[in-house]
Amino acid sequence: MSEFLRALDQVLGSLERLEQESDHRPRASIAALARLRLTTVPVHLDSSNKGGRLEPLRARVSTCLRCPHLAQSRTQTVFGVGNYDAELMFIGEAPGADEDRLGEPFVGRAGQLLTKIISAMGFSRDDVYIANVLKCRPDTPGRSAGNRPPTPHEMATCLPYLTEQIEIIQPRVLVALGATAVEGLLEKREAMGQLRGRWHSYRETPLMITYHPSYLLRNQSNTEKRKVWEDMLLVLERLERPISEKQRAYFR
Repeated sequence: MSEFLRALDQVLGSLERLEQESDHRPRASIAALARLRLTTVPVHLDSSNKGGRLEPLRARVSTCLRCPHLAQSRTQTVFGVGNYDAELMFIGEAPGADEDRLGEPFVGRAGQLLTKIISAMGFSRDDVYIANVLKCRPDTPGRSAGNRPPTPHEMATCLPYLTEQIEIIQPRVLVALGATAVEGLLEKREAMGQLRGRWHSYRETPLMITYHPSYLLRNQSNTEKRKVWEDMLLVLERLERPISEKQRAYFR
C-alpha cells in the first residue's frame, strides 16, 4: 500500500507540472486525487499504533514532488514533532529557514516563544504535537534571507498530509497559529481579531485560533500577550486541565 501511495504522490506532482507548464490541462482533478489519497490509508494497521501509521506518511512527505519549485529549493521536508497521543496539536503555516535546516517545526525565535507558551500551559513540547500546513519552506527566488508566506494553492496541495496527521493523532483540540494557517485549514481569510477568542472546528475537531508567536515578537505589549494567553486558557478549559490563579493572572 505504501508503494501505491508514493506512486500516487508522483502522479499528483506530474499533474501539477502539467497544469502549470502545458497548454493542455490534465483532465484528472487534482482535488479528486487528493481525496483519493486520504481514503487509501492502510486499513489493516492497528489504529492504536499511531507511530506505525505516521511513519509511512512521513516517508511519503519526504519524497513529495507535488510542488516542484518547493521540492527543488528545500533542504528537507518538515513533517511534525511531538507526542503521537497528544491531546493538543499546534498548527503553523510553513517552515522557515531554521526549520528547513533542522527538519523540525518551530525551532527559531518564534518556536522558542511557542515553547514558553506551551510550558506556561503546563505542558512540554514532548506532550503536544506541532506541525505546519506546508511541509516545505516556501522558496524565495533571488533572496538570500527572509521568508514568504505560502500561497493558497501551495497550502491546498499540501493540506491532505496535515489532514492525515490529524486523523491519525486524533487530538482533542487544535490550535491554529496565525491567519495564514487559518487560511490553509479553513480556506478563509479574516482579521485575527474576529477569529480568535472563540471556538471553530476542523473536521469536527475543536479549533482555537490565535496569533502566531512571531506576531508577539513584533508586538510585545502585555495587552497583545494577554490576548494569546486568554485563548490558551480557553484551550485548557476545553481540555479540562486545572488552571491556577497564577496562570489566570498572567499579563494582567
